[in-house]
Amino acid sequence: MSAPFTSYFFEDLALGMRESIMKTVMADDVVGFATLSGDHNPIHLSDHFARKTRFGGRIAHGLYTASLISAVLGMRLPGPGAVYLSQTLNFRGPVRIGDVVIVSVEVAHLEPEGRRCKLACECVVDGKVVLEGEALVMVPARRSVAATIGTAASS
Repeated sequence: MSAPFTSYFFEDLALGMRESIMKTVMADDVVGFATLSGDHNPIHLSDHFARKTRFGGRIAHGLYTASLISAVLGMRLPGPGAVYLSQTLNFRGPVRIGDVVIVSVEVAHLEPEGRRCKLACECVVDGKVVLEGEALVMVPARRSVAATIGTAASS
């Protein structure tokens, strides 16, 4: 069993570092996302409606799948303390209930000015890319966290 999270400072990052998670999409996930987002499109919630579409059945919200990228960024690479600045998304295929999604991010560029990290993002189902994009995050520096801890300890 892996740790609940990993956390990197900007100084710890290197090009090519990669992290992944795997998630099985459940019907409850799709219903929960619909409730949270307000997107009750029947292609996500109605078997009867969705069977008549080109997908032949219910599919997960595209942004539900994209939200799994946020889970990797916030919990694995770079991890807690990273601040999302932007995200591009290119939807390549549907994600169905019961699909196992492998979500991977890889450090593609590091910009010391502002501690910016660009990550290539990819979601794959059965070996097929269903979503790809690029995230930009700001990553804490080791020295700024140490300074914060020192300030809090002296209070």
